[in-house]
Amino acid sequence: MQSHLAKQKSGDERCQIPGANRERVESGRANLFSDDTAIEVAEIFRALGDSSRIKIVYSLLKQELCTCDLAAIIGSSESSVSQHLRILRQLRLVKNQRRGKQVFYSLDDAHIRTLLVVCLSHVHDADQHHEELGRMLELFTVEQDTPTKL
Repeated sequence: MQSHLAKQKSGDERCQIPGANRERVESGRANLFSDDTAIEVAEIFRALGDSSRIKIVYSLLKQELCTCDLAAIIGSSESSVSQHLRILRQLRLVKNQRRGKQVFYSLDDAHIRTLLVVCLSHVHDADQHHEELGRMLELFTVEQDTPTKL
């Protein structure tokens, strides 16, 4: 018979004691958000699950950019970038503003910046002083000085 610790190390995710704790389950269900909210959050993560869209969002951290600029920055076609921007716009991750014959894109709000900073800090080891993460945290600090709507 394997010990509890040995099963844990082997990757067995099942409970060692059968049956859920009713109080914890009731508490967990009371604190759980709605199915609609879960779907919306999943859609955002699904959209950000594409490396080209992450590059687009990252590129928009400091400046507004048009489709042509974004295509050149991430090394993709304007058509492809346009499709990615459509998805990001539908999820309110980016917004656009027409100026003459050009359309410029920017992040919709500071929440997107926060989400990217949190993800990048998770990816990079906390002990590393990674230049990219340092730049992100600097941007985050500057942006936090401006009030955001909750």
